[in-house]
Amino acid sequence: MNDEAIYEEASLLLEKDREFFVKCSIVEKKGYGVWPRVRETIEFIKDMNYKKIGLAFCSGFQMEAKMLSEILQGHGIELISVMCKTGGRDKTLSGIAEEFKISPGQFEPHCNPIAQALVLNKEETEFNLILGLCVGHDSLFMKYSKALCTTLVVKDRVTGHNPAVALYLKDSYMKSKLGL
Repeated sequence: MNDEAIYEEASLLLEKDREFFVKCSIVEKKGYGVWPRVRETIEFIKDMNYKKIGLAFCSGFQMEAKMLSEILQGHGIELISVMCKTGGRDKTLSGIAEEFKISPGQFEPHCNPIAQALVLNKEETEFNLILGLCVGHDSLFMKYSKALCTTLVVKDRVTGHNPAVALYLKDSYMKSKLGL
């Protein structure tokens, strides 16, 4: 697409976020092929001089959230964490039919990405990290977060949290799992 009006508008909008954009590019250059995403994120946080970072994580990633917290603390970064099940409300209270629970007939708290965002907004985090939120829940979290966000890990229980595997194996092992 070559719509100059779009590119001109993008250039004007970029002015509001120029420092953010430039520092992202600097971190990309410094860590290209050398640093894992966690390290790139740490370096970006430091370059932006962020002091208060939010973490929205899935309850299935508690161990990973703890490890990340330890790593960030080692870099002097303050982390405010909120797990997805915050509020502890049963799925049926939010309109999810009993039959769509993982374990029908039992109490099952629903994920609460909007509450996660509101908690971190109240804490006035400067930048938020996403760790393993469900498809769509990550979108709601980003929609309601006042701070910009980045995703550290996406949830994919089939591929060890590496969705690219399904793409690489689309013509073989993953073909049936992709519904092809």
